[in-house]
Amino acid sequence: MKIYPLGDAAAVIELGGEISEAVHRKVKALSIQLEAQPIPGMIEYVPAFTTVTVFYDPYRVLREMGVQLSEAGMSGLVSPYRKVHDTLERMVAEIGDEAEIAARVIEIPVCYGEEFGPDLEFVANHNGLTPEEVIRIHSSAEYLVYMVGFAPGFPYLGGMPEAIAAPRRPSPRLAIPAGSVGIAGKQTGVYPIETPGGWQIIGRTPIELFIPDSDPPTILASGDRICFRAISRQEYMERKEGGR
Repeated sequence: MKIYPLGDAAAVIELGGEISEAVHRKVKALSIQLEAQPIPGMIEYVPAFTTVTVFYDPYRVLREMGVQLSEAGMSGLVSPYRKVHDTLERMVAEIGDEAEIAARVIEIPVCYGEEFGPDLEFVANHNGLTPEEVIRIHSSAEYLVYMVGFAPGFPYLGGMPEAIAAPRRPSPRLAIPAGSVGIAGKQTGVYPIETPGGWQIIGRTPIELFIPDSDPPTILASGDRICFRAISRQEYMERKEGGR
């Protein structure tokens, strides 16, 4: 575990050196602690694959920790970062090596191929499979949401079988429709909003992953488990029209 400054108002807690479920459990456990008991002066925290970054207000850190500003000048001040560092170090020590986090399991229906998955054929040919085999493999795995980023609600997932891995497109599309399910390398993900992108698109879900007026605005969160379920075009249209 390492803690180091990011500028003069943020600290990075590195909880491991590789992307793994064990490290993710620590990231999630620390995130839960920070949510329940924010450190003094904290503005927000940002979890990632192996790190949690905590942004803070240096003046609030000192004030909320009862440190008085010295009239003698800057030489008499206590370092806000040192206070944050020591607090975070104690929090991490409380997590332990075997942090266990209850996970939600969320099913995401996907209509694969045709106009919803224009790159399904490419992914199949690249791996020496039929489109039906790609669908079966993709929808039979369980995926872990390691982090959410890139676009509001975009889940970075672990657990995709290497049998359907495929390279990014040589040139990205200018607009990927919201709900599109794509593959890039050994990862798969779902575009929550329309955005440019270079992933191979194999399907689309009628579920809205990003709802700005909701709290929280994203239906997926770090630590969730996802299962994709293949649906027909008719079911896609019915769920899309019904807003479900």
